[in-house]
Amino acid sequence: MNKFVKYTLIGLVVLGALWAAVFFIKSNSKSSITYETSSPFISSIEKKTVATGKLIPEDEIEIKPQISGIIEKVYLEEGVEVKAGDLIAVIKVVPNEQSLNQAKGRVNSANISLSNIKIEYDRNKTLFDKGVISSQNFNDLKLRYDQAQQELQNAQADYQIIRVGSTGGSSSANTNIRATVNGTILEIPVEEGDQVIQSNNFNDGTTIATIADLSKMIFEGKVDEGEVGKLKVGAPLKINLGAVEGKELNAKLRFIAPKGIEETGAVQFKIEGDVENTDDIFIRAGYSANASLVLEKKDSVLVIPEALLQFDRQTDKPYVEVAIGSVEEQKFERKDIEIGISDGINVEIISGLTKEDKVKQWNKTEPVKKGEEEGAEEESVE
Repeated sequence: MNKFVKYTLIGLVVLGALWAAVFFIKSNSKSSITYETSSPFISSIEKKTVATGKLIPEDEIEIKPQISGIIEKVYLEEGVEVKAGDLIAVIKVVPNEQSLNQAKGRVNSANISLSNIKIEYDRNKTLFDKGVISSQNFNDLKLRYDQAQQELQNAQADYQIIRVGSTGGSSSANTNIRATVNGTILEIPVEEGDQVIQSNNFNDGTTIATIADLSKMIFEGKVDEGEVGKLKVGAPLKINLGAVEGKELNAKLRFIAPKGIEETGAVQFKIEGDVENTDDIFIRAGYSANASLVLEKKDSVLVIPEALLQFDRQTDKPYVEVAIGSVEEQKFERKDIEIGISDGINVEIISGLTKEDKVKQWNKTEPVKKGEEEGAEEESVE
């Protein structure tokens, strides 16, 4: 009986060991990876770049005063459409005391001169009527009298302009700020009571209003020096606005800057494009925008997904692995290839592959088992 129990226990131990071995082998064995393949195909491919920028009016006019003073009244608001000649604001003149005093003194001097010449003119006119003096002498005196009258009128007009901003007979007073072009008022940076400076040779003057035609917009952006050489004036642009989703505007490249500007270590070149008008989108000046430009395009070329490419670690040249025989055999050989342009998804194949080749999807990975995933998490926690 003891022998029977003994052999029974030995048998159970052996069976347990065998079962543990089988379980260990099964739990640690991994199924072999079956690689899928893809075939090259014919397609069109475009190499694009994106330029960031904004939309601005083609013509933006700043309205500046012709005389210094204080804003007395603003009649219009930002966003209002105006026509040339519409009154925007009125300036109240605050004359310079020195200039005003000088102008007043000039009026007094002209008055004195006119009074003296008038006395002489009246006396000589009587003598001329009696035939005492010649007509030449009288005409010279009359010329001096007329000039004195004109000088007085000029001095009075200058005094009036300095004092109130315009002469009494002026049809367009300098104090009236009017629109010079048709368009939309983009900005009125002044308020009633603000002091403004006139535009002159030494000062740009204070901007009263900015007017632009929003129906004529341009895209202004920048591209990197590595791509600017592939751009051509007249090339089509696709404009996407950050403020308007789902809408794309058409444009044409019209300007490429001849000189670049260095920004954060990279040289950028300014570009401009004429944006085509669209009635279903109201475009505001200053919208941020991205312009998609086609740098290079090829139609009906042999391509493969860029994810299938591999690169030699030493030469950095591209290659792929092609199936030998049937795909089920999972036998592959290396083929060096020559590639062309890429759009980030597909890449052009210049040589090395045909449409019949089966290219290995080399970066496929085996799904991680649940038990292995939990074990990996525990190891990472430790």
